[in-house]
Amino acid sequence: MLVSVGRAMRVREAVRATTHWVPFVARTVGYGAISLAIGPLTREHRASLWAMRSWCRSSVRGLDIQVDASGLENVPPDGPFVYCSNHQSLVDILVLGSVLPGDYKWAAKRSLMRIPVLGWHLRLSGHVPVDRGAGREAAAAVVERFREVLSRGKPLLIFPEGTRSEDGIVRPFKGGAFAAAVAANVPVVPIALEGTHQLMKKGAFDLGHGVMRHVAVKVGAPLHPVAHGGAEDRIDELRERTRATILDMHRTIGGRVVVAEGSGDVGTVEMRPSASDGGQSASV
Repeated sequence: MLVSVGRAMRVREAVRATTHWVPFVARTVGYGAISLAIGPLTREHRASLWAMRSWCRSSVRGLDIQVDASGLENVPPDGPFVYCSNHQSLVDILVLGSVLPGDYKWAAKRSLMRIPVLGWHLRLSGHVPVDRGAGREAAAAVVERFREVLSRGKPLLIFPEGTRSEDGIVRPFKGGAFAAAVAANVPVVPIALEGTHQLMKKGAFDLGHGVMRHVAVKVGAPLHPVAHGGAEDRIDELRERTRATILDMHRTIGGRVVVAEGSGDVGTVEMRPSASDGGQSASV
């Protein structure tokens, strides 16, 4: 009996995964072909940017995800800066790509660059490959690539946790994004994201049965590097200030936050979004 139930559950999961991902692959191939064929013919690969944004928005709709974004007025209208967001799921890039403005370049795992069509688009559009856990020299090379993107006047999108959170709780931040921001003297734009870890947990291939389809994104005011102190101190200060800001925003959109032992309390705090939160918003 238990074996039969288990088999039925696996069949349902396979059907759901097929329903979600077959159309997604078709969209990826279609928009990827537009990016590869027309992107090089347009100024600054504008066709590739259009294809990427259309791919994200159509994929979010196709996966039945509702994205409520607030604070978009905080995004600088021009010039280089670094988007820093917490990371919960594989679908985060689709969610953020559906609402964030600007021709930003994404720090993507190098393995994604090897995927046909998607990887070709990422390389053509100038996104930055990242080798995780490859040592100090590789990390320094990545930071240098970040600086090159910023020197061209382009924003960056980086997930400073370095990997996806398994439970939605924001983890400690790595320093690469902040080293690049300090070196280039550009602001960090903090982003809090909540809900995608309930859609697709780390290691999963199925988006679930459709009960949870709401995702919240909140963009904070730019955080500028301090002007005094040594480079390492400035990097550490910006990293901790950014994380504290994202934690605060994450609470306001329903995120669970670990309370540090040094604060006199231990455990998690959960807050639901306030109806009074203002700011420019968008719904996709």
